[in-house]
Amino acid sequence: MGKYVVKRVGISLLTVLVLVTVVFILVRLMPGDPFSDPKMTPTVKENLNAYYGLDKPLLQQYTTFLGNLMRGDFGYSMKYQNQTVNNLLRQSFPYSLDLGIRALVLSLSLGLVFGIVSARNRGNKIDLFFVVVAVIGTSVPDFIVGAILQYFFAVKWGLFPIAQYKGLAHTILPSIALGFYTMTSVSRIMRASMLEVVQQDYIKTARSKGISNFRITWKHQIRNAIMPVVTVLGPTVASVLTGTFVIESIFAIPGMGKYYVESVQNLDYSMILGQTVFYGIFLVFANMVVDIAYGFVDPRIRIAK
Repeated sequence: MGKYVVKRVGISLLTVLVLVTVVFILVRLMPGDPFSDPKMTPTVKENLNAYYGLDKPLLQQYTTFLGNLMRGDFGYSMKYQNQTVNNLLRQSFPYSLDLGIRALVLSLSLGLVFGIVSARNRGNKIDLFFVVVAVIGTSVPDFIVGAILQYFFAVKWGLFPIAQYKGLAHTILPSIALGFYTMTSVSRIMRASMLEVVQQDYIKTARSKGISNFRITWKHQIRNAIMPVVTVLGPTVASVLTGTFVIESIFAIPGMGKYYVESVQNLDYSMILGQTVFYGIFLVFANMVVDIAYGFVDPRIRIAK
């Protein structure tokens, strides 16, 4: 097991290095200039380029960035005066994390329940309802879901606040909008896995022994059917916990999305690099944890790899 863990950690570190390199190159290839203000004098522009190291060769910029990254330093923002990227991330990430946790708990719990209920009622109206909801959830973009929720539950019926993130009532609509796709995806995976497991010989053997349907479902079907859901938890957890830029914009949530959109518009290289690398490391780490956990759950994985 130790060899398997070391291998997964090594692959994750290599992935992060490739990600950092690719993102650094792509940001530098972006058209435009972060200091393209027509009112800015050439002297000021030259001083800013020197301060941020943009006047140095690309390889030197890259090695400097890697060195700072090893110390956990993303540098200063080019647009937010006297603000470090680390400080802006500390301000915005808690909002994205809080929203993501709420959406994740909601989507995973309901998705598993809906998938199990749908599989247990295969072919009847309950199953048809959950299948239709799952198709809609995986087909409609989250910003459409968010806009629909805002219109009906906030504007038309006045049940929830339309935007902001100041209390429990403000978190409900964005949590549903953010977690709706994940909920329906988990529901579809769980339903398909449950229907596959029910055809296995050990389920037929359990039934022939007179074991109750409840015990068969809980002890045998769910425990084995949930494995495919575990495999998709890595990217799912990372994407949901870091929030989505569109949902945060629609509901005026001061999370990472606000700064990311503005940094791209303003060509804030430091902010783009910092947030992209932060998100990428978060995603790689989540995948690594899920891979290691999966190795503990199913010994065949660590033997095969």
